[in-house]
Amino acid sequence: MRSVMWVLLAVVMLGVGAVSAFQVRGALEREREYRGAPACAAVPVKASGCVWEQGFTVRGADMNRGERGESPEAELVPSSGEPWEVTFVRAEPVMSEMQPGEKVVGVIWHGQVVEVRDAEGRRQQTSDGPVGWPEDRLGGALACLSFGLAALVGGLWPLFARGERRHVTAAKTVRWHGVGLGGTAILTLWAQAANDWPLWAIPAIWGPLALLLLTSMTAFALGALRGDLDDDAPAPQEPQPQAS
Repeated sequence: MRSVMWVLLAVVMLGVGAVSAFQVRGALEREREYRGAPACAAVPVKASGCVWEQGFTVRGADMNRGERGESPEAELVPSSGEPWEVTFVRAEPVMSEMQPGEKVVGVIWHGQVVEVRDAEGRRQQTSDGPVGWPEDRLGGALACLSFGLAALVGGLWPLFARGERRHVTAAKTVRWHGVGLGGTAILTLWAQAANDWPLWAIPAIWGPLALLLLTSMTAFALGALRGDLDDDAPAPQEPQPQAS
């Protein structure tokens, strides 16, 4: 039953990873379109591919901490017109400092506020912003696919080698190394985002680390098949009481 659960988890992760991988190209094209968009000559009256900067006043901001599944959000009011509701992937660096009555500048693209800039010049993408999504999609694809493949192998292996204790042990080493592969990809993505490294930094950093983990996984699996990981040490015996 445990192996079946690993197989099901692997299938889900492989599906998510495949979707993320297919979205990388579209995210790259959308980011390039945004970065190359011209400034609007006048206030756009409908959704447009040009970029327009609009002044807003913060009516309210809520980081929604402690509320599961809720993103940080803010209500921005232009000098005239209806308020705009915007959400953020994270609270830093601008959203966490927003206070009611504060003046901010919103960048509008295709009818959405994609970026907010405060009075100190700090910028933050909203949930609709296109910048950073290619990196997120690539990192997610690497994490899900590497973990999913290892989990699939480690889940199917015991099903085809029932009763073989060494094969079961080898499958466990494969599964848990898969957890390491996925976790390393997530940590690499965090490092890339924190340091604002380019997209190619993700595979450049994760690749050598993944190779080390694969080498370790192979060594542990072969060791398990040879019996090096068997616990064959005899149990300690209780001392026998001596007759007086």
